[in-house]
Amino acid sequence: MTYSDEVRDGLTGWLQTQLPDAGNLRIEGLDRVEFGHSAEMMTLTIVSRAGRRDVVIRLRPKPPALLEPYDLTRQFIVLRALADSAVRVPRALWLEDTGGVLGRPFFVMERMPGTVYELEAPSEPEVTAAGVTRMCESLAEQLAAIHKVDIVGAGLESLDDGRRHLDREIEHWSAEMQRVKRGTLPALERLLRELTDSQPAPSPSVTLVHGDAKPGNFAFVGDEVSAVFDWELTTVGDPLTDIGYLELLWRMPVGIPSHDAAPTIDDVLAHYSEASGIAVVNREWYRAFNAFKLAVINLIGARLFDDGVTDDQRFMLNAYGIPLFTQMGLADLGVTEQLDDGPVMPSEERMKQAQASHRH
Repeated sequence: MTYSDEVRDGLTGWLQTQLPDAGNLRIEGLDRVEFGHSAEMMTLTIVSRAGRRDVVIRLRPKPPALLEPYDLTRQFIVLRALADSAVRVPRALWLEDTGGVLGRPFFVMERMPGTVYELEAPSEPEVTAAGVTRMCESLAEQLAAIHKVDIVGAGLESLDDGRRHLDREIEHWSAEMQRVKRGTLPALERLLRELTDSQPAPSPSVTLVHGDAKPGNFAFVGDEVSAVFDWELTTVGDPLTDIGYLELLWRMPVGIPSHDAAPTIDDVLAHYSEASGIAVVNREWYRAFNAFKLAVINLIGARLFDDGVTDDQRFMLNAYGIPLFTQMGLADLGVTEQLDDGPVMPSEERMKQAQASHRH
């Protein structure tokens, strides 16, 4: 998708104010990136007296979004703080937080090299079997680097003190479930009760937490992580919430973990523990917690679709993720009885309407 001359002109003028010494600046190749659920991204090249610079713009999604409240400024601050750390992140360049230029707030970051394996597994000749093993080790090392960030030294102590992280997370996702549900959800509500009743003491390590540490948020050049993306859910708290999320997503038959040469999650977590010095314990509970979180996010997406906020088919498909993640979480906490999901699917009328719209 390309953008109008009005968007191009507005953006060019604003970039000129950020780079007043760049001479007669222009932009090339302004295109929308067609992936990601939660934010809109644009790629472009800034051409100026200083040369060519490939950048990415991350826009605040149109409200209501999948993840609300959506704090774009917080993401910019995190990226800025990590610029000189061992965590490989795009350099955050400029923030426009008023919405006056493109209608919504955005920030500009450098465009990083690398391939993201969101759905497809790596393949030869680009990546060998041995390379896939190394990719997984590199991913574990970058997760460890995130959890070893000096929070005070990086100026990130304002994010949170981390002491009530687990309680806060359960309260937040429980409130989101209550906000969007259309009736009793026996299975998901049972999962919440089981989580609350069996909540362990948190990890003694209080660290920076990525919040969305799935393999599809890591880019690779060859067999090394080149960048870590999507810092929307970042906070300070229990690092094992990231581990449970990674472990849950490792079970999905897509992307890097689906490759025959990918190591087991036990091997990945052993490598992480060695790199981070953090003991991985209570794995079932942390997996179940993340299953609850993902089920609720899918519920929000399904509701946005059902309410006609979006015709994006991916949000319709979110509905099918709700029972999947709910059952995974319940199984991890030892609940094997069959429970009704309740009203989680969009209405048949809405699904037919969106499919007809999609065909046209």
